Amino acid sequence: MIDMTVVELSRWQFAATAMYHFIFVPLTLGLSFMMAIMESTYVMTGRDIWRKATLFWGTLFGVNFAMGVATGIVMEFQFGMNWSYYSHYVGDVFGAPLAIEGLMAFFLEATFIGLFFFGWDRLSKVGHLAVTWLVALGANFSALWILIANGWMQNPVGSKFNPDTMRMEVTDFMAVIFNQVAQAKFVHTVSAGYVTGAVFIFAISCLFLLQGRHVELAKRSMVVAASFGLASALSVVVLGDESGYVATEHQKMKIAAMEAMYHTEPAPAALTLFAIPSTTPGEPAFQVQLPWVLGLITTRSLDMELPGITELTEHAAQRIQTGLIAYNALQDIRADGANTAARATFDEHWADLGYALLLKRYRVDIENATGEEIAQAALDTVPDVWPLFWSFRIMVGVGFFFIAFFAVWFYRASRGWLDTNRTMLWIGFAVLPLPWVAIELGWLIAEYGRQPWVVEGVLPTFYAASGLGFWDLVISLTFFVALYSVLFAIMVMLMIKIIKAGPQDKLFSAGGESDDEDFVMAALPVTPATKELRS
Repeated sequence: MIDMTVVELSRWQFAATAMYHFIFVPLTLGLSFMMAIMESTYVMTGRDIWRKATLFWGTLFGVNFAMGVATGIVMEFQFGMNWSYYSHYVGDVFGAPLAIEGLMAFFLEATFIGLFFFGWDRLSKVGHLAVTWLVALGANFSALWILIANGWMQNPVGSKFNPDTMRMEVTDFMAVIFNQVAQAKFVHTVSAGYVTGAVFIFAISCLFLLQGRHVELAKRSMVVAASFGLASALSVVVLGDESGYVATEHQKMKIAAMEAMYHTEPAPAALTLFAIPSTTPGEPAFQVQLPWVLGLITTRSLDMELPGITELTEHAAQRIQTGLIAYNALQDIRADGANTAARATFDEHWADLGYALLLKRYRVDIENATGEEIAQAALDTVPDVWPLFWSFRIMVGVGFFFIAFFAVWFYRASRGWLDTNRTMLWIGFAVLPLPWVAIELGWLIAEYGRQPWVVEGVLPTFYAASGLGFWDLVISLTFFVALYSVLFAIMVMLMIKIIKAGPQDKLFSAGGESDDEDFVMAALPVTPATKELRS
């Protein structure tokens, strides 16, 4: 029988490392393109202020990139450590995008980052600009392949279960790459990263203006951030709508849970703005709705129904029973590989095999499952409704806030009012954490809303975990949380040091030595040794 405590600890560990890692990824995506835009302006105008801006924000990008690499490597090791059966079952499909990401994207990005920092005096202006754009493209290619892998977990196209190897195998690699869910997730995720980079640059620039430091650089950075941020914020909302439409096609239970919609409504369904949960599971005790809006957004039609949680649960029970047919045929194939009748039956019903595996939580001999056990397994396909309901609304609220925020600042920039109101500058600085709030909630919706599946409809989460012991997971979870917390604190302190030091004329000379010792010293802690170095 499955030890659910071990499974939950494995989930907590992966969630903790993934959410730590995604603190750094969106800022890397956003800063990389804004660096490229600023350096392009420098090459076109020849004004040194844009070179200083590229160097300054590039230094902060470098620190963030290093932390993202350190935290991302651990996540991949967990597939073998905590999720070994997952790696066995779907590794032939899931492993390919990860390998391509490392070979094509990460090496591209990492190689050109070195040239970005050390190539200012070794390359021509145009050559160095090409390097900066390749850094940005490498960062986005890296995100693309990771999201192709994740998109396959949400919508496992281009693959089939092989009863001879007992593994999922690729049947159409192009279908995996051009997976509708993966492409929607990619454009939505990178747009959110661009908003994060724009907010970061804008907030730090507001701080500089409040302090009366680096005024010219801050103003120019704010103009770029306001323009880039407004376009990105609009993209996030539009592309997020597309993600919702795609999820309606492939993950109906997730949509129903996000809307706390327990029963199918007449088309087009209403959008719930606010709801109060009832004291017992079921329909909300109170809700405020906008008629028709949800149906129009998610189905793009006036007559297509959105199924509710109750109806979807009944459909899951039917798929479990069909999956048992595939499971029994699989046992016959394993007993006699030449059994053509069993193979034909399996080929007809294999798509529901994963639903039958949901019964493994309750008994080993699932072919003898009772009606009560089937009904309970079908209920397991319903994720926790209220965390998804509120996470979605907070995320969307933050997204619309940033459209208004950047629109106001874009207008103020066009009128030359960037530093005329200190209250507005304080607001511009205070919004700094909000992109990360929305992004982390977005990933919670994507991953938590997929439960109980680690691969939608194919492999239950509890069935994918390794057979680690309770204390193995407690110790490793505690270690990773402590280590990542220390690394995060170090990164924040280092970035604060860099921001306090401010923009510099150069980072590295052609000889490889620092051209600005004050910049290096400003980033060092004050100790007797560093005092002596300063002297």
